[in-house]
Amino acid sequence: MESNDKLTIIASITIQESEDFYKIVDFLNRTLKERGLLFGLKKVKNEPKMTLYIYDV
Repeated sequence: MESNDKLTIIASITIQESEDFYKIVDFLNRTLKERGLLFGLKKVKNEPKMTLYIYDV
């Protein structure tokens, strides 16, 4: 996958946009940060979709 200076994308998936999905991402970050995982969420431009990213920190 892709790599930045400190973060490596392990996986990503694009899904239908959901108003509350950010709550799940926040929960995952608070729960799994100590295990070296970080989750990101990005809105797909001009579409009702979001991409969820899992990073190795």
